[in-house]
This record gives sequence, structure tokens and C-alpha cells, in this order.
Amino acid sequence: MDQDLPLLDRLLAGEETAFDTLMSKYQRSLCHLAYRLVGNAADAEDLAQQAFVQAYQHMGSFQRQSSFKTWLYRIAINLCKNHRRRLRPSEPLSEEQPLSDGRPGVLSQLIADQRVERLRRALSSLPPRQREVLVLRVYDELPYEQIAAIVGCSENSAKVNFHHAVRSLRRQLNAAAAVRQTSFGELVL
Repeated sequence: MDQDLPLLDRLLAGEETAFDTLMSKYQRSLCHLAYRLVGNAADAEDLAQQAFVQAYQHMGSFQRQSSFKTWLYRIAINLCKNHRRRLRPSEPLSEEQPLSDGRPGVLSQLIADQRVERLRRALSSLPPRQREVLVLRVYDELPYEQIAAIVGCSENSAKVNFHHAVRSLRRQLNAAAAVRQTSFGELVL
């Protein structure tokens, strides 16, 4: 049973604070989801906020065939898809991590930053459905059944998309490592 149903009932009965409770419950995870899909923190926050606004505006049409979380995530993913479509197709997800500031461990921080950037580029190169399934499975640890409901596919299709996404990421990251090793000899960043 969806634990959010009592809150939804209170909201539909006119208790506005019930929605505040739902927002505080899902705000962080929704922002993280949006960030992983669009790669920009400011845009992610805006998209998460838009998802809550849309959910609030369409609360009466929520048919309770899935959990509130699934419905909310689906709204957020659709907003992220629309946002990415508005961007130029070749525009990669942005890198917003600050560079190292000269403290001890600068080299290890730069190496870690480069690894994160390579992973972000590889993730952004995945087809949208594969990226969505991978993010929901790895970062949100959702079961395939719920992922399928969020992205609008079958459970088997969600599993296949996850498998292809992982395989594609491995291939890209291994190829990038081989190129760096060839270019720099033993120094692989």
C-alpha cells in the first residue's frame, strides 16, 4: 500500500499542509534525479519545483494505479526530457564541480574530478531511456517494476535498457582508459 495515500486524502480534503509534507519528503530525491538527468543543479532545482507544481495542479487526476512517488517521478522525468529536447542535441551535461584549490591531495582530487567528468560524459551519451532507467536503478535503487511504471515501459524492457546502459558505459569508459594509457604511457589519469 502507498504510504502517501493518507496525505493525499488530507490534501484533497483541503489540508494544504499535507502537500508541504509530501514536498519535504520527496524534494531532495527529486532534485537528485533531475540533476542526474540534466546535469545542471539550477535547472534540476527548477525542474523538481515544476514537478511539484504540476503534481499539485493535477492531483485530482491522480488515479492511484501507482504510488504517488512513481507518479511524481514520472512527471519529473517527462519535464527533464522536455528540458533536454530544448537544449541543443550536442550539448553535453554540464560539469559544475569546482576545481581543486591547491590543498594537499590536489592530484588525487584532479584524478577523481576527471573520473567523475568521464562518467558524466558517458552517461550523457546514453539514449534517454537507458539513462533514465540506469539513474532510477543505481541512484534511487528502485525495483524494475517501479522503474517500468515511471518511464512507461514493460518491466522486461526496463531490465534490457539497464543491461544495455551498463554495457555501453563499460565500453566507453574502457575505451577512454585505453586511449589515455596509450597517450600517457603508465600515467593514467
